[in-house]
Amino acid sequence: MQYPTNIRVIRVMCSGTVSPHHLLKAFQKGVDGIFVGGCHIGDCHYLAGNFMTKKRVAFMKELLAFTGLEPERLRVEWISSAEGPEFAKYIKEFVEQVGALGPNPLREPKAA
Repeated sequence: MQYPTNIRVIRVMCSGTVSPHHLLKAFQKGVDGIFVGGCHIGDCHYLAGNFMTKKRVAFMKELLAFTGLEPERLRVEWISSAEGPEFAKYIKEFVEQVGALGPNPLREPKAA
């Protein structure tokens, strides 16, 4: 199994600011998987951000399935900044999961 060699972390103030538009654009550009980490449900510093994220990710998974991409390429986990080992575990699991799915079929082939 080949694992991704390029993992990028993009920090945002709240998971609620992660737009479906940005997720779709990333998949269109060939990103193999997107992991969204947010505050535990009910513990959002911005009150309802994680509730919005929960709804958006559920919708996006349905949209991915409709378009032919595996919904498993998108994952959300509720985790606090104090849970480093759990975060590392989730990331490792997600990398393995996406690695098993293979490259995003929308990825542009590399020029020779």
